[in-house]
Amino acid sequence: MADVKPVERPLSPHLQIYRPQMTSISSILTRITGNGLIVGVVLMIWWLVAAAVGPEYFATVNAIATSWFGDLVFTLSLLAVWYHYLAGLRHLYFDAGKGLEIETAETLGWACIVGSVVLTVLTLLVI
Repeated sequence: MADVKPVERPLSPHLQIYRPQMTSISSILTRITGNGLIVGVVLMIWWLVAAAVGPEYFATVNAIATSWFGDLVFTLSLLAVWYHYLAGLRHLYFDAGKGLEIETAETLGWACIVGSVVLTVLTLLVI
């Protein structure tokens, strides 16, 4: 039987081989923001349950929800809501068979990121 030479390259694509692309980053961000929204929802539900339980427990939970930590969680949740919303609109556009060219998809990915930051800042200024 012939000797087989060992392959000196990876057998499958790896993160060290490819540079991140906007399409993959936007897909990953959609998943991260979707799962990250759970943290904000859990904090909000905990706050509502505490309001129903009693004033002492509510005071404790309210102190957490209105602290810098709660403000950070709710602000990041707002950013996640806007990003997830814009990414959903982008996917509806893709589902219509439009915007599937690489340049257009990358532009729409950047639009989701920039748009979510701008809409988050505008929402915080209005509230």
